Amino acid sequence: MTVTDQPSPIDALQDLRRSIDNIDAALVAMLAERFRCTKAVGALKARYGMPPADPARETRQITRLRTLAEDAHLDPDFAEKFLNFIIHEVIRHHEAIAKQSAETPAK
Repeated sequence: MTVTDQPSPIDALQDLRRSIDNIDAALVAMLAERFRCTKAVGALKARYGMPPADPARETRQITRLRTLAEDAHLDPDFAEKFLNFIIHEVIRHHEAIAKQSAETPAK
């Protein structure tokens, strides 16, 4: 391979950025699917009077995610912060669903 066969730094940068953009799109799609599922969980919890939060599950999930992060060579503290952000948003959604369910008369 000669020097001319290698991509220029600009081309290499553009290739890496395209990969990052694709990963970002996949992350958004996965988060959307995750929230679709957690919305269904929130509706189920509201229907049966279950609390919006489940601290025991949250603890298990954080432990599980930290292990997955370590195995993937990702900072487990970062992974935990990310999951905590998602958990707080999910709980907020569950509280809103429960409130709406309580305000809507049963059919």
